[in-house]
Amino acid sequence: MSSLFISSAQAADGGGLLANPTVLQFAPMIFIFVVFYFLLIRPQQQRQRKLREEQGALRRGDKIVTAGGIVGVVQATREGSDEVDVEIAQGVRVKIVRSTITNIVSRDKAANDS
Repeated sequence: MSSLFISSAQAADGGGLLANPTVLQFAPMIFIFVVFYFLLIRPQQQRQRKLREEQGALRRGDKIVTAGGIVGVVQATREGSDEVDVEIAQGVRVKIVRSTITNIVSRDKAANDS
């Protein structure tokens, strides 16, 4: 009778997180997601946040590039408005939406003419 209790005590597993086979099956996927988050998702979110801040802080004289590839200089901005007046050629002004601006080259930065 005592041998029955001893054998069941020896067969018991210590348990733990890694002893569960379902956790071991999902561990590679969880690891891949963490790697993707830190190498791809998080840097992209930071770039988007920085671009939104720059779009909100546009001022006259800033050189911009739109999503369509049009390069221009900001001529006027309006507080509370989503539109910006941009001069794309001598005497040619267009209104564009701030969210279409993909790159901002501030007027303080020197241009490389070579």
